[in-house]
Formats: sequence, C-alpha cells, structure tokens
Amino acid sequence: MRDPYEVLGVAKTASAKDIKSAFRKLAKKYHPDQNPDDPKAKERFAAANQAYEIVGDAEKRAAFDRGEIDAEGKPRFHGFEGGAHGDPFAGFRRAGGAGPGGARFEFRSGGPDGPGGAGGFGDAEDIISELFGQAFRRGAGGASGRGQPQAADLRATLDITLEEVAGGAQVSAQMPGGRKLAIKLPRYVEDGQTIRLKGQGEHGGDALVTLRFKPHPRYRTDGRNLHVDLYVDLADAVLGAKVPVETVKGKIAVTVPPWSGSDKVLRLKGRGLPHKSGGEGDLFVHVRILLPEDKRAALEAFFRE
Repeated sequence: MRDPYEVLGVAKTASAKDIKSAFRKLAKKYHPDQNPDDPKAKERFAAANQAYEIVGDAEKRAAFDRGEIDAEGKPRFHGFEGGAHGDPFAGFRRAGGAGPGGARFEFRSGGPDGPGGAGGFGDAEDIISELFGQAFRRGAGGASGRGQPQAADLRATLDITLEEVAGGAQVSAQMPGGRKLAIKLPRYVEDGQTIRLKGQGEHGGDALVTLRFKPHPRYRTDGRNLHVDLYVDLADAVLGAKVPVETVKGKIAVTVPPWSGSDKVLRLKGRGLPHKSGGEGDLFVHVRILLPEDKRAALEAFFRE
C-alpha cells in the first residue's frame, strides 16, 4: 500500500482540515458514479478512502506516524528487539490474566476494533453523502469495506394520446427529481402498460414508466378499434357526398352513400390502433345528420306538402 499522505497529495505536517479538503477533492473526482466505465478511477477512489481512513482519524494518524500501524491500518510487528524501553510488547497492552504463559494481548490502536470505531471512517461517509447523496451506505460493497450507492428503480406515469399510440411516437416522461427521459413508444402499447428502461433509474437501477391513454375528444376506443361520429348535412346524407374524416394517422376522404341515415356506420379498415400480433384495428364512422339552420322555413314547407 502507498503512503496515505502520498495518496491524498498532502505533506505529513498537513492539518486535519487540509487532509479533509484533499479527500473531498479526490472523492468528487474519482467517485464511481462520476466514472462508471473507468476501473482506474474506482481504484483511486478506493485508495483515497483507505488513506483517509488512516490519516483522517487522529488516533490512527498518530499510530501510523509512530510506525505502529501500516498504510492498511494493520499493526506492525517489529520482532522482539525490545521497543523503546526494552519491552518486546511495547506496542501492546495486557488485557488481563498476567502470567508468563497465560497473558493475552490486544492492539493499542489500529485495526477494525481499535479506538477509532469500526474502521474509523464515519467522517468519510459523511463527506461522500454530502457530495453524492444518502444513497451511499456502508456495507453495500466496494473496496476497503466501503459502501457503494444502491441501485434503485424510479417510477413515473405518462399520459399519451391515441395519435402517439398509433404512430409509435417519441414521447418524454418526467421522472422523480425532474429528470426527463425520451421514450420511443413500441409498436404495440396497451392502456396501463408499464415499460422498463434499463439503467435509467438511480445508480444503475431501472426506470418504470406506466402509460395511460388520454381521453380523446373525438374517438371512442373498443379494444384496438376506434369509433368516431361524422356530422353531415341533410343534403349530403340524401344525395351522397365525399367528406373529410380525421383519423389517428391523418385526414382522409370518405364516401357517404346516398340516403345515409343516422344509423349508418362506415368501416375504415386498418385505421385503428396496432394489434399485438400485427396489423391494425378499424375505425368505425357513425353518420350523424345535421339539419340546416338557414333554410328552416323552406324545409318545413317541403315536408308539409
């Protein structure tokens, strides 16, 4: 392991504030979320975490400076040359049970259970959470026992028009937090269907978008078929005519046969919504007769005769 001071880019005389500042810069630069496809960045992030675990903790830093622990926080064994005062166990304290063959010893500092807490990196987690949010948690994996952001799915509901359904349009869904996702609708879409967008959630999770058909001012739905009312003048209903009809895929001309009453239904094949197995539903046009407003007297007289 490299010297933690060298990893953080600070001098051994650096203040605690300078060490913390150096760690913040490295964490922000090399965090896995910022560099998802760079394994070297992940290694540098883990190294910065490990270095800060040592020199970011006052007791561990002192122990490292005295040579009692190494760059990983593990105790250094110097053999039995006697230590500072000729005591071969100067780096240890007696935990109880004095006696030549029954004494047991514990490390004075360093290690996962030493006086800095469980690894002593609570402050590092605070810094990461401050920089990248609370999704960073200890124990979720990663180097040196540090947590990585948890993948989480995001959910949203999107209202779409029948024209967008029929045309497989590209639409935009707004996710929690305000981020917008562009979605190319599949050829077949059902009302209430949920589509999954891989990797578009938080930290590699998915985005789940539920699609709802908007109520349409013109069309009524019947499965994959559509129904629409066509209002025609009395003269056109009696004599027949070609009249324009709006469909979900554009306007077309429709022939209204002579003597079409209000019970007349015209079927336009393939002008409905796409079927799952291929093809499209139909559009059923219901003829509705409009009586003229400007020739009421003449028309009334005609019928009286």
